[in-house]
Amino acid sequence: MKISKEIKAGVISILAIALLVMGINFLKGNSFFGGDEVYYAYFPNSGQLAVASDVTLNGVIVGKVLNVEYVGSNSPEKRVKVSFNIQNSKVKIPRGSVIEIGSLDLFSKGMLLNLNADLSKGFHKPGDVIQGKLAVDMMAQVKSYADPISQKVQGMMSSIDKMINSVSAFWDTTATSQLEGSFKEIKIAIKRFGTVAEDVSMLVTEEKAKLGRIMTNVESITLNLKKSNDQIAGIIGNAKRITDDLVTADFKKVVGDAQQTIKTLNAVLETAQKGEGTLGKLLGDDKLFNELVETNNELQNLVNDLQLHPERYIHFSLLGAKTKGVPLTAIEEKKLRQLIDSIPD
Repeated sequence: MKISKEIKAGVISILAIALLVMGINFLKGNSFFGGDEVYYAYFPNSGQLAVASDVTLNGVIVGKVLNVEYVGSNSPEKRVKVSFNIQNSKVKIPRGSVIEIGSLDLFSKGMLLNLNADLSKGFHKPGDVIQGKLAVDMMAQVKSYADPISQKVQGMMSSIDKMINSVSAFWDTTATSQLEGSFKEIKIAIKRFGTVAEDVSMLVTEEKAKLGRIMTNVESITLNLKKSNDQIAGIIGNAKRITDDLVTADFKKVVGDAQQTIKTLNAVLETAQKGEGTLGKLLGDDKLFNELVETNNELQNLVNDLQLHPERYIHFSLLGAKTKGVPLTAIEEKKLRQLIDSIPD
């Protein structure tokens, strides 16, 4: 059977178109024959991710980026939508997994799939939205490390510049003259120190003689103390004997006698308080006290009258006349004379 040229041209055209479509899909990131599982993720920005970039899992390429578009969502975290596929049929994405946009190496960007180890929540189905995360790229990391160092270097350079300016200002003409003046003052100070040292040396020489005399006096004092050693020993011995006598004294007997005396006095006072005995009656009997006071008053009146008018009680007859007044016996007259003599003038 002979095939016409037109049929051959049509078949070739169909095959070319099919190869072109498959090539375009392959360039877009799909498998050559298609049929890949497609997923979606949202990010705050694209991170310079390009279509057909690799999707890796543990460093192995398992898919491609299909589309990167700006959706303009109100949420800052969902302004860029990325579509990607998984070309490896063995890869299943557990729920809770995260996909990141980051650097695959020094020059290329891609997506890194981090699978959740917990499989109890099940797996995502094609068409689901995977949680997206924008990783910090290498240049941003280098910049974050370099910026503080750059700031410190700038501050250090500023400090060095100030130090150089200060040194330059110090070594100008004015600073040199000030330095010479400082050296002159140091020289004068050293000379004064030498004068002070000489004065101190002379003072030490003078005080050395005084110190020698003081030591001589101290030596004489110690000799006198040595000579008086026997006398001091005797004084100490006498003091020791006195303390021994005080120690050996019968303090117990003295204290016992004092206690007995106090007991006797307490007994007398107790008897007097009860109204017993002469002292008790005198203290407790008001009548007896009043009678004693009255008798003392009468006796005082009698003595006073006797001093003023002795003739009322004693009459002496020089011529043998008759005796007047109250006659007294010899004993009564003797007692009366003793009473008169005992009265103070």
